[in-house]
Amino acid sequence: MNYRQFNTHIEIVRTVIEKDGDGFSLESDIVLANVRAYREKKHGSKFWASKVAVFARADVLFQLRRIPGLELDTTMVIVCGRKRHEILHVDDDRGRGMYIDVLTRSIEPSKGGA
Repeated sequence: MNYRQFNTHIEIVRTVIEKDGDGFSLESDIVLANVRAYREKKHGSKFWASKVAVFARADVLFQLRRIPGLELDTTMVIVCGRKRHEILHVDDDRGRGMYIDVLTRSIEPSKGGA
């Protein structure tokens, strides 16, 4: 992977649930960062073979530069295009503190119906 391939725009968001004056819960997203990242879907590479045993639900990997002052965790969500990805695991890539690997699971919107 070449780090110059950071050509996917993503948003890192935190979902907050607030109550309005009438006591109803409202969900809203707070955008924590807008960054470029490398995006890779699950396939048969050595990287995915080693990670799939531990994180079987993961289906998308994002690699991005470390963001000063922001520690990614599993309570956050990555928005890429119109899709949302639940963060399953965050890892320091190569242990240098410059780049991070984020394993995610795509969140499918619920299909409402009667």
